[in-house]
Amino acid sequence: MAFRKRNVGISRSIPGLGSASSSLIAPSASPAPLPGVRPSPIDGRPTTSTGTPSFDGILAGHAGFALGSSILIEESGTTDFAGALLRYYAAEGVVQGHKVHVIGVGEQWGRELPGLVGVSGSGTDDDGSGKEKKERMKIAWRYERLGEFGSGISGSRGTTAPPDRAQPVAEASTELASSSEPAAFCHIFDLAKRLAFPTGTFINFIPLPLQSADSSPFLPILQDLSKRLSSSPPSTVHRLVIPTLLSPALYPTTASQPHYLLQFLHSLRSLLRQYPTQLTALITLPLELYPRSLGLVRWMEMLSDGVLELTPFPHPMDALVTSGAATAHEERPQGMLKIHRLPVFHEKGGGGGGSSGLSEDLAFTVSRRKFVIKPFSLPPVEGDTEAQQGLGEGVKQTKVDIDF
Repeated sequence: MAFRKRNVGISRSIPGLGSASSSLIAPSASPAPLPGVRPSPIDGRPTTSTGTPSFDGILAGHAGFALGSSILIEESGTTDFAGALLRYYAAEGVVQGHKVHVIGVGEQWGRELPGLVGVSGSGTDDDGSGKEKKERMKIAWRYERLGEFGSGISGSRGTTAPPDRAQPVAEASTELASSSEPAAFCHIFDLAKRLAFPTGTFINFIPLPLQSADSSPFLPILQDLSKRLSSSPPSTVHRLVIPTLLSPALYPTTASQPHYLLQFLHSLRSLLRQYPTQLTALITLPLELYPRSLGLVRWMEMLSDGVLELTPFPHPMDALVTSGAATAHEERPQGMLKIHRLPVFHEKGGGGGGSSGLSEDLAFTVSRRKFVIKPFSLPPVEGDTEAQQGLGEGVKQTKVDIDF
């Protein structure tokens, strides 16, 4: 029986070099992280930011928009709050160096992208100041990604990517404070400002044919998008922006034909599955023209990975509506947000508890600088002084600082 020493490794040889080739074999280096992409804390799939921290926080607990998926945002009324989400989404892609593709609108739409203000969670926004950054220093990055710190409706988790190796709490705090911080995952934009495009930035505006009686009006979109995806390197992330799908101001009358529209959504879904680490899509739909009672809209929802509905408050009620969860310094909500479906909501516990927003009422507020999604609750009944006093005391109690 032959024996071999346990401390002697098995050498690997390359033909022509013999056993000396074993010294030439080096361990393979891990691939460099993509800009604006980080793994999901649930299952590790790559995610990117929508440009809105509170929007990232409701996406099934992934703290970001999972690559290879699409979201359909429906909006009732004549407002365009969903357009603000699209602009944040496109602006985030421009800042991160992603390839942004916009359907149906011209270059004027790209000139109206919001300007960059700072980084989410860095203390540059109005309500964060420097206090939030100091609180982040008290918890190591490994615990921040796992728990409720900075997660949920109030914001996106882990605004900065973690280091490659585990570090002690003291070292992690010094690394965050140093100038060699990793690239930010989500940025803060100002709707009143205009984005300064970096050198070499290119937004692909795909026009729509005015008349297409014999062919699908979506065929040029699919051909252009498929060509650019196949010719780009695997490290390139693409963002597809489709504002006001089927709007008569942008689309020909034949675009609403089911055999054209559903074929387009099927093909787009196929591209998302073919490039699961490169492509995401955000689509808006006006419910005033195409209500959810139509079978065509139901099929559109089935072919989308995520479906959200924005319902703005009527104008006469806008000044009267307030949320019981809001403080005196917060702005009043401008409408309700309902989640019909979330992308990658699976058996591994995506969302986790009530953070996904499926089990609670959500409201949205669009201000000069941000689009905020937060829980909504009715205020106490008028005349109920005990409930009103209890609400005020509850607000004060939530401001108690907890040190770890």
